[in-house]
Formats: sequence, structure tokens, C-alpha cells
Amino acid sequence: MPRTELPDAAKILVAGGFGVGKSTLVSTVSEIIPFHTEETLTRSGIDVDDLSGVERKGTTTVALDFGRITIHNRLALFLFGTPGQDRFWFMWEELAAGALCAIVLADTRRLTDCFPAVDYFERSGLPFVVAVNCFEGARRYPAETVRQALALGPHVPVLLCDARLRTSVKETLIQAVEHVLTVETQREAVL
Repeated sequence: MPRTELPDAAKILVAGGFGVGKSTLVSTVSEIIPFHTEETLTRSGIDVDDLSGVERKGTTTVALDFGRITIHNRLALFLFGTPGQDRFWFMWEELAAGALCAIVLADTRRLTDCFPAVDYFERSGLPFVVAVNCFEGARRYPAETVRQALALGPHVPVLLCDARLRTSVKETLIQAVEHVLTVETQREAVL
């Protein structure tokens, strides 16, 4: 089987900063009841978790989110949402093992929060796309402006997404998989 053919199932990581919408994205598109490891934010975390821009957030993912969706009646995508706070980043290695690609969810109100995820996937070599979650009331920027702000190369797709809308999330997943196919095709052409 050529490497550019898709398997029957694939793992996709959903990463990004605290409160960016990773759990929402997984829940919105999952065709099974999603699994969440949510815990209530407490006063103990006030000095640890920066709630700027997400003041109404009451819970946080402490391990992972998990969901599944089937694309084109054939490809089962297993979605693993990562925790957003730096104190849980030690889990990313385990969550990334065996992943086909990643989606870095970004919030333009707190764009710097996605730098660690972008850096991680650039260092690991795992193909990724950046999906700007279009929050209500947040200023909208063209994809190229976001690309420049994140210092992304032209090979990294920057997409607009609404994590609350199934069609938007599904399109983001399809584009992420298509990006992997493009990357693999280019790698094979070099070999």
C-alpha cells in the first residue's frame, strides 16, 4: 500500500491553549458520547491558571478529551484533545504517540497561548494545521495575518473554524487529513 493511501482509522490530536475550545470541538463532532476528564476550577488554581479572556470558564481538562467521527463513510478519526495548561504538558508525548496529525486550535484574543503547541509539533515533525476558533465578539483576522503573527511557514495551513458547528469542525478535520496526504506525497517525491 502506498503511504499516501489512508488507513481505515487514524488518530488526530487537538491541541492549543487553555480555554480555546478543544473540548467543545471534540464534543461537537463526535458521533459517540465523548469522554472528558474535566475538573472544576478551584480557588487553588487562581494563581496557576490565567483566566484572562475566559473568565466564565468553570472547568478544565486534566488529562484528555476523546471522541470519534467517521469521514466519507470510511475513515474513522479518533480525536484526542490535549489539556491546555503547561502543568499538564507532560502528557503530550503519550497523547501524540501514533497520531496522524494535529489541529492547533487558536484564539485571536490570546494568540500567544497556542505558541507551545505550534512549537511542540514543529519540533516533533508531526504534520499540523492551525484552526482559528471564531469566538463571538472576537476580532476576525485573515489567515495570512494569523500566519505572520505565529511565524508559520507557508506549508502550515491556517484555517478558520467554529468549534461549536459540526460542519465547520468536520471541514477542519478533512483539511487536516488532506494536509497529511500532501505532506506524505511530497516526502515520497523526494525519496
